[in-house]
Amino acid sequence: MSLPARPCPPADLACEDAQLFLTLCPAPEIGEWVQRNIQADDGPIHNPDHSHLIDADLCFLWASTAFSKQGRSVLGQCEQVMFRAGGWQKARQEQQMREWFGHVPQFIITLAADYCSQCSDVEFCALVEHELMHIGQQMDEFGSPKFDKEGFPKLCMVGHDVEEFIGVVQRYGASQDVQRLIDAAKVGPSVARANIAHACGTCLKVAA
Repeated sequence: MSLPARPCPPADLACEDAQLFLTLCPAPEIGEWVQRNIQADDGPIHNPDHSHLIDADLCFLWASTAFSKQGRSVLGQCEQVMFRAGGWQKARQEQQMREWFGHVPQFIITLAADYCSQCSDVEFCALVEHELMHIGQQMDEFGSPKFDKEGFPKLCMVGHDVEEFIGVVQRYGASQDVQRLIDAAKVGPSVARANIAHACGTCLKVAA
């Protein structure tokens, strides 16, 4: 029995026009892959850290290429959909969302097609989960998860656990947050390569 392949960007995103002018297209197959492999209790790379996202209003996009921000290539981006414009500007933006997804979603995750078409399975899974981690559940003043009146988790954007410069760590040592990251790296990956291969259905390459 053949294994389910990981989502692949559409071929037309590799055309000359899509590479010259940044092109975006909806990617419902990524959401289906996430539900089947990461969110489902029996998924090969199930992660309970994302349980609050099971019923989330989350959609996915392919972008033809990565873009540069603050000197780095952005390969994935998670955002909470908010329109700061009004009038026709807002109407135009809402229309684009409806044409892509049939409605205006609460969150969108965009992945760079040029990167995802050639990266390893490990790198793809890590990128997807990185972006999913940016959507957290709101907490009340006592540290308990918040839910709306219908019983669904109240979601919000969250930043990275650690943000530091290598040079600062080299000169002054690891902060508490950086040390937690170091300790996690020492333990090693908790997801077996066989599970990643099952989730992606492709030959597992060595991550760069």
